[in-house]
Amino acid sequence: MNPESVVITTGVHPGIIAALRTFSPPGSKVLLNTPTYNGFYGDLRATGTIASENVMKVGPDGRYSIDFEDFERRIDHDTNSFILCNPQNPTGNMWSPEDLMRLGEICLRRRVVVLADEIHCDFATKGVKYTPFASLPNKAVVNNSVTFKAASKSFGLAAMKCAWFFSDNMDYINRVKANNRADLTTLGIIASKGAYSGGEEWLNQCVDYIDGNHDFVAQYIKANIPAIKTVKPQGTYLSWLDISAVANRINARQLADEANKMAKNGAGRVTPETMVERHLVKVAKVHLNQGASYGAGGENHMRMNIATSRKTLEVALNNLATALRQGGSTAAGQR
Repeated sequence: MNPESVVITTGVHPGIIAALRTFSPPGSKVLLNTPTYNGFYGDLRATGTIASENVMKVGPDGRYSIDFEDFERRIDHDTNSFILCNPQNPTGNMWSPEDLMRLGEICLRRRVVVLADEIHCDFATKGVKYTPFASLPNKAVVNNSVTFKAASKSFGLAAMKCAWFFSDNMDYINRVKANNRADLTTLGIIASKGAYSGGEEWLNQCVDYIDGNHDFVAQYIKANIPAIKTVKPQGTYLSWLDISAVANRINARQLADEANKMAKNGAGRVTPETMVERHLVKVAKVHLNQGASYGAGGENHMRMNIATSRKTLEVALNNLATALRQGGSTAAGQR
């Protein structure tokens, strides 16, 4: 990459917001492959833009893939940006060069700028390779993109407030730079420099450990928690869980309907996944992220962060297994 194009920003979110303000006027549409990272919806609210959700397809093996025909159908005259999540959060997909090229060619042809959030790039599971969007062989496709990264996920520096973005298209960079305000901290700059200059050995060990955690989670759930289904992701430190059976067992939809009827005006709408989230906190002391917050296609799913010690992970899974073996709680217990 061209080092002269690198722009420091407060975090990936502020960088994406600066790019959306550059390319997508308020009221225009932004493409997302959903379910996707729920933080993007906050970026859209901050810029007054509207999500255009391209719901991914799920195969019989539980793997997600992009519905390219629907993706292109969703591009209107007022669709100017596409937020690409690579690796994909929450599904854990590591997009192939072919997938990325097909997305990039569509966006180039339809004049949609690719905003590539690649913050999870270091977490590829064994046998899987991460492909940076900016490394694609078609120069025109690459020039129609801006990539956003940070040390925060790889090295646990989320509170340090230091990220960066770059592009081979200096016109894009200069335009986004005009909307970027980097509220940086000295600690963030020093921590990021220290991580990148001296953290490789630690990171390699961390990635190997998390890969082992992924194996542990997939094997444990298959053997001990039949009410939950999952597959080992190709990247990230997140597991995407199908909790359809759990939702049915506790009548989550009915509980959500009742909670919404009782809610005061102005209260946020409760989803069935919210009721599963509350149920698991109550009966298993395990707090997962409810899937509906990740957009269309996130229904009946939960996201689990597995970037912790194997011992802690085993305790959480044991708690889930024990709680779900004992059955659900009553509707009254959820109110």
